[in-house]
Amino acid sequence: MFLNCHTYYSLRYGSIAIEELLELARSFNISTLSLTDINSTSACLEFLRTASKYGVKPVVGVDFRNGANQEFVLIAKNNTGFENINAYLSEFLHQDTYQIPQRSKLMQDVYVVYPFQKNIDFELLPNEFIGISYQELAKLPFSKWKNKLDKLVVLHTVSFQNKKGFNTHRLLRAIDNNELLSRLHESEQGELWHQFVSEETIEKYFEHYPDIISNTKDLMSSCNVVFDFSGEVPNNQKSYTANEALDYKLLEKLSYRGLEYRYPKADEKVYVRIKKELEIIKEKGFVSYFLINWKILKYARSKGYFYVGRGSGANSIIAYLLRITDVDPIELDLYFERFINLYRKNPPDFDIDFSWQDRDDITNFIFKRFPNTALITVYNTFKYRAAIRELGKVFGLPKSEIDVLSSGSYNYQTLDKLSQLVVIYSKFIQGFPNYLGIHAGGILISEKPIHHYCGTFLPPKGFATTQIDMVIAEDIGLYKFDILSQRGLGKIKDAVGIVAKNHADLPPIDIHNIAKFKEDLRIKYLLKNAKAIGCFYVESPAMRMLLKKLQVDNYLGLVAASSVIRPGVAQSGMMREYILRFRYPERRKDAHPVLLDIMPETYGVMVYQEDVIKVAHYFGGLTLGEADMLRRGMSGKFRSRDEFLKVKEQFFSNCRNTGKDLNFTQEVWRQIESFAGYAFAKGHSASYAVESYQSLYLKAYFPLEYMVATINNSGGFYSVELYIHEARLHGGNILAPCVNHSEYIAVIKGKDIYLGFMFLQSFETKTAIKIINERVNNGRFLSLDDFIERVPISIEQITILIKIDAFRDFGKHKRELLWEAHMKINKVTFDEFNISLFQVERAAYEIPKLTSTQLENAFDEIELLGFPLSNPFNLLVDKNLSTFRMKNLVNYIGKIIVIEGYLVTVKKTKTSKGKQMFFGTFLDVDGDFIDSVHFPPVAQKYPFRGKGIYRITGKVMEEFDCITVETTMMERLAIVEDPRYADSRKAQRPKPKKRVS
Repeated sequence: MFLNCHTYYSLRYGSIAIEELLELARSFNISTLSLTDINSTSACLEFLRTASKYGVKPVVGVDFRNGANQEFVLIAKNNTGFENINAYLSEFLHQDTYQIPQRSKLMQDVYVVYPFQKNIDFELLPNEFIGISYQELAKLPFSKWKNKLDKLVVLHTVSFQNKKGFNTHRLLRAIDNNELLSRLHESEQGELWHQFVSEETIEKYFEHYPDIISNTKDLMSSCNVVFDFSGEVPNNQKSYTANEALDYKLLEKLSYRGLEYRYPKADEKVYVRIKKELEIIKEKGFVSYFLINWKILKYARSKGYFYVGRGSGANSIIAYLLRITDVDPIELDLYFERFINLYRKNPPDFDIDFSWQDRDDITNFIFKRFPNTALITVYNTFKYRAAIRELGKVFGLPKSEIDVLSSGSYNYQTLDKLSQLVVIYSKFIQGFPNYLGIHAGGILISEKPIHHYCGTFLPPKGFATTQIDMVIAEDIGLYKFDILSQRGLGKIKDAVGIVAKNHADLPPIDIHNIAKFKEDLRIKYLLKNAKAIGCFYVESPAMRMLLKKLQVDNYLGLVAASSVIRPGVAQSGMMREYILRFRYPERRKDAHPVLLDIMPETYGVMVYQEDVIKVAHYFGGLTLGEADMLRRGMSGKFRSRDEFLKVKEQFFSNCRNTGKDLNFTQEVWRQIESFAGYAFAKGHSASYAVESYQSLYLKAYFPLEYMVATINNSGGFYSVELYIHEARLHGGNILAPCVNHSEYIAVIKGKDIYLGFMFLQSFETKTAIKIINERVNNGRFLSLDDFIERVPISIEQITILIKIDAFRDFGKHKRELLWEAHMKINKVTFDEFNISLFQVERAAYEIPKLTSTQLENAFDEIELLGFPLSNPFNLLVDKNLSTFRMKNLVNYIGKIIVIEGYLVTVKKTKTSKGKQMFFGTFLDVDGDFIDSVHFPPVAQKYPFRGKGIYRITGKVMEEFDCITVETTMMERLAIVEDPRYADSRKAQRPKPKKRVS
């Protein structure tokens, strides 16, 4: 009876969650329900998966609308019909702008229901009907359909659950239309009665039209869309070669061929592992998954693209042999069952990182090579603060009031009625899907057409994207390929290129020679002393301190650190325990004997995802399948699902039955729960460590070239300014952009590093390209007149170049050049101009001798680059600095000191009681890092006030060789007045009047 039900996946329209819709249906004793979201099939698979739990037969389709205007509802008779609806919907969603027609095209196994109020002037086909609501029955006797009752069905729309749901719907429609609620037109919203009523109520309304009731029931009873949600059979592309037997032969051949490259002297252990993996890969049906990844990466290598393969698949020797990963599972003793076991339903995870410059081409290759391909969507939901802002605008609140509500600094009881409504409804819509985005790297390659499962839309990148997310895709056996973008790889690739150009006398760098890097003494020094700024995954303040605490100077130590740093391990207290057991061997005996036996390498502390599986299996008595479900459940995907809760109960039951202490069992569970969703698989950590070693090698031997590559790839953990500082520490001479030396990106010539035009704020790319092309084609610029003759440029753009001193080769001061430019360049310029055959000499103007100071230059640099190229401490009003420096604080442990630091970065976090605190990172006047801690009372009293130099008062603390300042007081120091505007301000000040005697 309910052919037209919406969830909140009818974006910015519906207000009901999927399970809430089903619960409402059960409460009204509704046995069959049709979900037809507006221009979306996002909710259909989840609806089909969960409906039986509520005793509801699910029917699915789509409500096709132009805005809020309903054109028709399509309902799938079976899976073929559902696929046809998805394909038809996608035809519209792949257009920039689209108009749903008044009549649906003819499709197999699809019912079409046109709303009664539409003026239908065509003959209905057998699969087409007119839908009428009980509110419209009074009009039926006067319509042309009064004698065609066989073509009528009940069309009762359900979009919200109650009056609050209706009010929410109106707010969502106002947000969607960017309109004040008071001005929202009725045509843009639904009706209050678009709620559930009982089937008995519907039948009562239609008691004089029993044919309409029976037509509706017949239509719904004939619909049956079925999917297998067991996950037993993968629905990814089944065969790489179109023959599964040939697939296996190819995988076997490639694996053994890879021995020559990976294991020239392979022993029996290697052969046993290969045989074991191949058998299980074949049995689980994952052969094509490996071959598709192999093909993608074979293409990448043919194009010279750098990549890193990581994820749980990095535990696989087959992946290592196929060059999907660069991690040796034999060397690292990687736990085979984390990668794959007979109980595991989903294939292993391969996360393939590419440079951000290369990823689009890889994606394009995948779409061309494999027919049924789509990117995966993510549901971008309403966040509380964003909802506050959206609803504040809808209610017409002034920006100042919205800012107060958004900050959370208010007393709810003292708010006016409108502000209270904003808060109430913001909390209500928090978590509602707002719009569909694109997963960071997930791609589906399926056996059947993607439209068999859902509709697709076309984002700006131009690749078809699903309307379902990765969790729902996995439910039906579609497992994603992860093709990710990472700037770290761009840095490595660019640095290798810069080194090859600047050091042509040296042999080419083999950046993949990780075995050599692992033994390199310079790299060991950088790691142990945490001098890894710019290096992938080891440069953050937290990682820098952890490396010192663990005294890491080898590959395995770095692998462990890469996982120990993850949030769950750190927050659960296990990171501290791991450090203690590492540094003090006698403490290892405190570990529970069972846990120490399971995890001897990590002293009985869970560090890797494998440890969760091992502990769940050996300590908790779970099967490997249950243990893997536990691991996946902890990641948040299935936390609320019954199967996860059953596994948890089984864990405690098994521990109780084997006589384990309840308190200890609860502690082990707490440790599992605290970090299982965050910790890395060991192979994943090992893959990260490989990339870290590549960047560490470049930093150790070619620091300037590596820093230039880092700067050009928009930095890393920190801003570009810090990497410029790092280059200077390594002897680099940092120079502002120059018209005769600079490129679009930064370039290095000897030890001179010229910043590129890309770093200049408000400087146009097209102008930069013209300058570079002209210089390449016709030689250096000789004077300002020569530059103006050869490059079409506006006065605004040339002013930027002059202020950054890009014409310094010409021997004139900036102020003189500015005078000249304003007299010689018209306000209006054209993109192209013709160079005359005869050079016309420009008029020479008598310009007064002008100078500029280093202080003025610094402020120009701050304006145009975002930071000064000189020492920022030179800009302080009070240059009397404390005598304390970071390098000698080790002599003042436990003492109160005062030290000045230039702010680098701030990490905000919360205490266990939910109060806000901070960790600060500064540079002292010598350029060394200061690490500070700001507990809640101090954080509130002495807040960070943006970029600048701060005077920090605090106690020097030491833990595991790491020095921090526990802040008790902090102030940002004043800098000198900008001299460029000081004169004009003085001129504007009123002169004191002369006294009249």
